[in-house]
Amino acid sequence: MTTFKLPINRLSRPNLTTQLMRIGLVITISFILIALFAPILQTIGILKDPRDLLSFPIQEAPSFNHWFGTNIRGYDVFSRTLFGTQAALQVVLLATLISMLVGVPLGLISGYQGGRIDRILLFLMDTIYTLPGLLLSITLAFILGRGIFNVAIAVSISYIPQYFRIVRNQTVSVKNELFVEAAQALGATPFRVLTKYLFFNVIQSVPVIFTLNAADAILVLGGLGFLGLGLPEEIPEWGHDLKEALADLSTGIWWTTLYPGLALTTMVVGLSLLGEGLSEVFNRGLNTKR
Repeated sequence: MTTFKLPINRLSRPNLTTQLMRIGLVITISFILIALFAPILQTIGILKDPRDLLSFPIQEAPSFNHWFGTNIRGYDVFSRTLFGTQAALQVVLLATLISMLVGVPLGLISGYQGGRIDRILLFLMDTIYTLPGLLLSITLAFILGRGIFNVAIAVSISYIPQYFRIVRNQTVSVKNELFVEAAQALGATPFRVLTKYLFFNVIQSVPVIFTLNAADAILVLGGLGFLGLGLPEEIPEWGHDLKEALADLSTGIWWTTLYPGLALTTMVVGLSLLGEGLSEVFNRGLNTKR
């Protein structure tokens, strides 16, 4: 009898998607740690006050005193770049949580109830989905005004239909399963069916959408800040700092745009890699079950 030996090293070696997902996870965790420890680093004197604009020279090149230089207002670019992580994470977490907390329950109700409620919610979500996300966020930010919570609301609206569609379609396919029909036959109320039997069976893909929306939300926040519709000027935010540094490029001052832009790009890439990796793992899990 001929025996075949599988290449163990090849089987144990992670594929490219897994490797990229690990890179994205490391990048994301790094930014979270920066956001958490930035105030501590300022307290012990490693970071300068990101709102102090009177004590530093204007547009000073990177040096030992100012590692990333200073901008046109005299802000320390290094401290504002690191503290900008806090604003990005706060707005992104709020925006994605708001959209998830609205979209997931509406998707469950729409998919389970069907009928007129389903048609009304589908029409409403399709209407929101057809609007350009950035344009909708700009309009809402202009109406609501500046501030972390207001900007989070403005950013979150365009993401609600994505959670709604995914959860609604999953609910429609799962609600006719035998375990759901058995629960209904035993007298389970619609609320109990939704919360106990359907919820955990239809939210497997929500973390994937959450991660990808977080990456997009950072870009939207940067766009709002660049247009002057984001956070108050004294709060460190990458988009606003890029707006103020735009005129510096023509004079050869590169550090005021490089570091905020690099931080924004790196964080978006990290979250995108993490989201794509989770999507691949989720799809692979579904195919294995089938």
